[in-house]
Amino acid sequence: SGPLLDRMDIQIELGAVRPSDLSLPPAKESSADVAQRVAAARDIQRKRFGALGKPNLRTNAEADGNLLEEIATPDAPGLKLLREADSMNLSARGYHRVLRVARTLADLDARTEIARIHIAEALSYRQRLASFQIAA
Repeated sequence: SGPLLDRMDIQIELGAVRPSDLSLPPAKESSADVAQRVAAARDIQRKRFGALGKPNLRTNAEADGNLLEEIATPDAPGLKLLREADSMNLSARGYHRVLRVARTLADLDARTEIARIHIAEALSYRQRLASFQIAA
């Protein structure tokens, strides 16, 4: 199951919705706002790949490792955090998946640089993989 999970970009566990959760205030960001941010991020990606002479690519998920290294270099604090993630035993594939997700998170924030916060969030989505591998 380890190699299969390693092929997934985001792995999170969601608990059941409790009746008390239904009475919570609505989210600060509406679905329409999220859809608008996603459309803007996809436009950023489309333009990025077009400028790099790769108009056939539309999303970060389609970028291979070499291209990913070019478009998804984290800032110094982000790179430091990524190096410290050795305890998660990331494979080369897992490392690139973290970079893909971090690049997308930065795009959703309309940021050209991948910051430590983007790396941290991307790594958090892989924590389940680390716990599954330890349990296996």
